[in-house]
Order: sequence, then structure tokens, then C-alpha cells
Amino acid sequence: MGVHIDITGLRPERIAVVISPLAELGMALHALSEPAHHPGLQAWVTGVTARLDPHLADRMCEADFLWRTTFSDLFLACAGLPGRTALPGGTLAEELDLLDKLSDEQFVDGALEFTCALPYDVPGRGPLSDEGLRRRSLELAAARGPRQLLFTERLLADPPRTRAWLRQFLQDCDGAFFAEAWSRLRHQLAADARLKTDLLRHKGLGEALTSVSSAVTLDEAARRITVDKLGDGRSATGDGGLLLIPTSLGWPHLMVLHRHGWQPVLHYPVGSPELAAPPSVEQLALRMTALSHPVRMRMCRHLARSAYTTSELAQVHGMTAPEISRHLGVLKKAGLITTRRRGRYVLHQLDVTVVARLGSDFLEGILR
Repeated sequence: MGVHIDITGLRPERIAVVISPLAELGMALHALSEPAHHPGLQAWVTGVTARLDPHLADRMCEADFLWRTTFSDLFLACAGLPGRTALPGGTLAEELDLLDKLSDEQFVDGALEFTCALPYDVPGRGPLSDEGLRRRSLELAAARGPRQLLFTERLLADPPRTRAWLRQFLQDCDGAFFAEAWSRLRHQLAADARLKTDLLRHKGLGEALTSVSSAVTLDEAARRITVDKLGDGRSATGDGGLLLIPTSLGWPHLMVLHRHGWQPVLHYPVGSPELAAPPSVEQLALRMTALSHPVRMRMCRHLARSAYTTSELAQVHGMTAPEISRHLGVLKKAGLITTRRRGRYVLHQLDVTVVARLGSDFLEGILR
């Protein structure tokens, strides 16, 4: 499980850590649409929402599926340009010019990513060229509401018109709230980009990726980057490059663009409150599974209050020592209990701190 990026043949000069105003605007729209994902941004979201023009707020709802679930690859438009080595623009206007350079097919595929589940990390036709996919896109859009259906109908009937609408909408968002936010955030992002670039130059890709997140690892021998996520995906840099783009508004989302034919991108949060070493998806699954058994739940009730030997637990629960040992083994493998020796006795106790973190760990894991 996870997203894997094959970096065989990737040259060091084609790895870039850069900031992107368009990507940060996409993250801002996501935070405004899903504030519960971003509790640390509540004050900012409340302030922006309170002064937002009602007409702009209505337009935001017309296409919110581009940024509500996560945000569309259209906000990382530079990754889709020919050659797969382009960098984001220095200003939002420059980035919108890069968005205009995507083909209609790329634009439509990116816009409908969350509507019709098009082929993502494998080659495939899109709804502009496949009548079956077009019908399926409209059916799924209709199931999700009249606004999404209307947007999808307009998009498929006249891509240039929809592209012009989106560009104007993003420009209006810039004037309404994003320019002010970007003037404040870009300095933190630029500082992080410089730090990661220095790590790349002096200590290599592995150190830079470790500083991005403990969920990102590099297998030097296999020439592969793995991002520990609940989803599955594959990509390759091929003869292109690799982009690392920081976001100040993105925690807890660690996103990977791995669309077929596009330059791979790691979009990672900076200045986040995440733990220094959050559990892997596998560890999280082990812990949730371990606690789901009713016997182990009852054992945890006792182990949270005091340390017990295996024999004491067996007596309390009316079970044999081997049965208790098997349950203790599951809890220990999941990292939920601690064990210490006192003379000839071995005492087990619940690690309350780890259990208390499970809720936040679970949310971080599914939103990563």
C-alpha cells in the first residue's frame, strides 16, 4: 500500500523544491470548503468567509468538487506540460498562463478526476474522445447534484469556455482574499524551499525526503520513492523531473501527483503540528485491528489502570495463560502495551499515550 515513484535515471539537477502560488490557492479553496480538515485555520477561514462577496461564494460552489475532496491536479498545471520538467510560475498570473497551456484533454481529465474516476496512473482515453466515458461522467455528475451536472455539461460541450470561467474565478479569488494571504505565506514557503534545496545539494535526496515527512522514504537500491498512504499508485520520473512543493495551508494532507504522463510532484505541508514520527499506515491498521477484539478491549480496561502479569490477567478474565499470551502478543506487536520485568515476574501495561493519539493518528492517516 502507498504511492511509489520510480526515479531510475533521474538526474539531480532535475529535482526541484519550489513554491507555487496556484497550488497554494488550490489549498486555500480546499480549506474554505472543508474547514474541519484544518482546525488550525479556523480563524483565517472565518475571516475570509465573513467578508466574501456572496456572488463569489456562489461561484465557488459551482466547481467545488475541484478542491473539496482534495484539490485537482489542475492546480499543479506545470507538471502536465510537455517534457515534464517545467517549474511553477513565480506569480499567480504566470501559473494561470501555464494552466492555459494544458490541452483540452488534459484539462477535462483533471477537472473530472473526482467525478468519473478516469484512468489516473495508467494510459487511457478521456471523455472528450470516448463517448462511453462522456455518458458515465454525466451520469455520475447528475448523481452528485445539479450544480456539478451543469458544470460537467458545460465543460464537455465547450472546454475553452469553462477554462476561461475558471481562470477568471481564480483571478477574482486572488483579489478577494488570496493575494493578501500569499504575501504573508510565501516567505515561509520560500524559506522551507531553500532549506530543502540545501539538503538536496549537500546531503542528497534521502535526507531531503526525510525532512519532508517521515511518511516519505527513499530506497536507493531500487531507485524508488515510497509515500506511505492508504491509497495505491505508481509513477515514474522517466526522462523528466521531480517537484517538491511546500504548502502552509495543507496539513494534514501529504499529496502525490502521479498522473500518467505528468511530472511527479510531492505536495507537502510545512510548519505543521504533526508528530515527529507518525505511525505508518500498516502500524495504524495493526492498532485499530488489535483494539477491535472484545477480549482485548476488556484486557485494556485493566491494563490502563495498572500493570498485570499474564497469570493475573488469565485469572481476571477466566482464560488460560496461553490464550492471554496470544492476545498480549497482538497488543504488543501493535505497540499498544509496554512490558517490564520485576524480579521473576513480567508486567504488562497499556501505553495510554499511544492509545490517546489514535484518533488524531487515524485522521492524519486517512487525510494524508
